[in-house]
Amino acid sequence: MFILLLASGLTVSPILASSLHGVIAAFIGFRWGLAPWWLPINLLFMPAVLLTLSFDIAPLWFLSAFILFLLAYWSVFRSQVPLYHSSRKAWAAVAELLPRKPGVRLLDVGAGLGGMLGYLSRKRPDGTFYGMEIAPLPFVFAWLRRKVVRGGYQIRWGDFWAHSFVAYDVIYAYLSPVPMARIWVKACMEMAPGTRFISNSFPILEAVPEKIIDLDDFHHSRLYIYRIPARQPAGEAS
Repeated sequence: MFILLLASGLTVSPILASSLHGVIAAFIGFRWGLAPWWLPINLLFMPAVLLTLSFDIAPLWFLSAFILFLLAYWSVFRSQVPLYHSSRKAWAAVAELLPRKPGVRLLDVGAGLGGMLGYLSRKRPDGTFYGMEIAPLPFVFAWLRRKVVRGGYQIRWGDFWAHSFVAYDVIYAYLSPVPMARIWVKACMEMAPGTRFISNSFPILEAVPEKIIDLDDFHHSRLYIYRIPARQPAGEAS
């Protein structure tokens, strides 16, 4: 864009040039069918860069911000699962959905800051609650939180794809639309028939939920509750 303006011989202010750049980027993004939330990013990115440069901020601050975001979001570029926080209404609804049996076992895949695990361990001290988180910063916060409050749950750092679902009565997931089909296959292969898979906000298109709960929270979230079906005998058509 700037090269074309220079070649034309026109004198254009940096603000106007960056704004024009943003308008063209937003238009291209719209024509390419990008998600709506990309359009304001395309529109404002170059003006925001120009505004930031005008403050003459030391490069170390940008490096620090990059490291902070890296530790907070880690492999989101690969997993396409950002950091979501379940609401207290979601915590309470999941507590009511737990089987009424001693020793119930739940795994929160992508446990974030560990808030739900702490709540469930207080509501159901007879249960066993695990969480997995791959992003370093949320994991450290959740681990320290457990130490401070002496929570009756476990939080582990790692990728839940490599962790077996066999031992759990309930899997809770607040991920994104991208991995839902794959995680449902994993759950059906590893969990016992009749156990539950609960997804916050993102349905599994390949399955029919047993129940849908509207939470009426800040995000207008929904819980999609699925029962793991019985496995078909070998040789039967799926």
